Amino acid sequence: SGKTALSVELAKKINGEIISADSMQIYKDMDIGTAKPTHDEMQGIKHYLIDCVSPTKRYSVADFKKDATNAIEEILNKNKIPIIVGGTGLYVDSLIYEINYNEMNVDLEYEKGLEYLYDMAKEIDKIATEKISKNDKKRICRILEIYKSTGKTKTELEIESRKKETKYDFKIFAINMDRS
Repeated sequence: SGKTALSVELAKKINGEIISADSMQIYKDMDIGTAKPTHDEMQGIKHYLIDCVSPTKRYSVADFKKDATNAIEEILNKNKIPIIVGGTGLYVDSLIYEINYNEMNVDLEYEKGLEYLYDMAKEIDKIATEKISKNDKKRICRILEIYKSTGKTKTELEIESRKKETKYDFKIFAINMDRS
């Protein structure tokens, strides 16, 4: 859609640096299908959270929030403007809405199959399951883990967190264009 080119041009105009909020660009060696900006496309603008995690390591929203917050503070300390760019909405939400997705390690019953887990998640949090595919094991398990560890649904936690004051003054821009 042109997010990289637009963000680089914006960074040049407003003295900014870019933080990737893309859940796949974070991983090293996963270049095909991730649309990672090339060195030339970066045009000398510093980018954070690209190619920095081994694909064998689990990288969570909590990890992203911690790393992105550190990058934001580093950029602000240089008197520059942080520009968050990417298509992983949950990553962006964790920053601007102060959503805390703590690390969880919950045993779930996988042997009954993904359809069983999806149905269980749907019963717990219908709103969250409407936003995901019934084949998205990672997000299905996340809905169940959140509920099992907190007693609240993912949707409830997101609503609660949006009531909190945000730490940063921010603007949100979206590129909306016909896919064809």
